[in-house]
Amino acid sequence: MKDRRFSGSSKRYNSMADYFRIKYGGRIQKLAIDAGFTCPNRDGSKGEGGCTYCDNNAFNPSYCTPEKSVSQQISEGIDFHRTRYRRAIGYLAYFQAYSNTYAPLEKLKALFSEALSHPEILGLAIGTRPDCMNDQILEYLSKLSRENYLIVEYGIETCHNKTLKIINRGHDFEITAEMIKKSSSLKIRTGGHLIIGLPGETKADILESIRIVSGLPLNTIKFHQLQLIRGTKMAGDYMKNPGSIRLFELDEYLEFITEIICVLNPDFIVERIAGEVSPEYNLFPSWGLRYDQILVKFEKMLEENDLWQGKFYQG
Repeated sequence: MKDRRFSGSSKRYNSMADYFRIKYGGRIQKLAIDAGFTCPNRDGSKGEGGCTYCDNNAFNPSYCTPEKSVSQQISEGIDFHRTRYRRAIGYLAYFQAYSNTYAPLEKLKALFSEALSHPEILGLAIGTRPDCMNDQILEYLSKLSRENYLIVEYGIETCHNKTLKIINRGHDFEITAEMIKKSSSLKIRTGGHLIIGLPGETKADILESIRIVSGLPLNTIKFHQLQLIRGTKMAGDYMKNPGSIRLFELDEYLEFITEIICVLNPDFIVERIAGEVSPEYNLFPSWGLRYDQILVKFEKMLEENDLWQGKFYQG
């Protein structure tokens, strides 16, 4: 029997699609925006080269480029999604590329205000690093969130400091936990992102991260399988020593994600269970299925094995 912690959910986990359907009455689409930000471990303030797995171009849709204004990217993004995907009833401006709070407050105010001024934008999703947040920005975002839908998505990636060092993350997990707690205390919707399969991590290590993250005051969580992006340091490391990095096959990954879901905090909303990379950037062929097809396989696994989010959660 399904444990229905999330009232109105049609699935065995708290899906973002169900959340938006209940809140707004239909599909809400994120529109990726590249506002030209960078990161402190790219510009030399903490390091250079960025995280070893990272090239944001691999995730950016074709309309998304910092040479265009925020308003232009939003308008082109709406056209893009209306012609290629299911019709949405509203949109979130998703400041996605690199660290989208890594700028003076006045610049952030200008960019976020421009996005919110668009008539079809319901709110903001802001992707950033925990070490690119401060009290002044948090106070501003807290005020903004009282007037609009707003969520800050922190790149957690892993809870293990040894791994964070290996991937050149440039900060430790302690600052991540601190900023998530600060954001939540100011009533800012807060999300987290984890990468499944980082170098050196066992399944037991990953499940430990899930248990630790489950104790944090997050609203949403998203999972991406590790993908090797052409030209990144991690892809180069793999080519030199393939045994140093483990890549999941689809069925194995989905089986493991069902384990993860079962120990995950049942109150979290699951935004994604896997990631997608443009084929020209992926070092290896993709799994060959669209994301919605992957979701169908995942949901079937949960049903067939009588599993659900939080079944083995120990909170």
